[in-house]
Amino acid sequence: MGVLDKIDLAVLREVAVNGRITVTDLAYRVGLSKTPCALRLRRLEESEHILGYRAILHPEKMGASHIAFVQVILTDTKTEALDAFNKAARAIPEIEQCHMIAGAFDYLIKVRSRDIGDYRRVLGEKISELPYVSHTSTFVVMEAVKDSYSL
Repeated sequence: MGVLDKIDLAVLREVAVNGRITVTDLAYRVGLSKTPCALRLRRLEESEHILGYRAILHPEKMGASHIAFVQVILTDTKTEALDAFNKAARAIPEIEQCHMIAGAFDYLIKVRSRDIGDYRRVLGEKISELPYVSHTSTFVVMEAVKDSYSL
């Protein structure tokens, strides 16, 4: 798919806010008729500009109101070590995000847990036990000011 035009961007903005919007409503909002809008939507999905649709859960109501960011330093950064770490990190449900970082540490992980005690358990029993972990540093979130992606 080539460069996105203003209508493509409008479609992406609308479905990012409401993935359950009907094609009829989407078409109206972006100024197209239903069929061309449906074709654009399908093209954006097939080109993987839209990766999927999902429900956004309320973390506090799900018992996951505590957020911490963890810097992780590994003992080894060869491909085998990174692959082992990545695979193991993906299996920990409390890890909401995990990013390999270029800088003074190797990974930055966003962890959601019930409270500080639960976080301490996750850190000690799960994150610290990940393959090749040498050192971690935790930063506890006091307030989430913005927690979303938008165009």
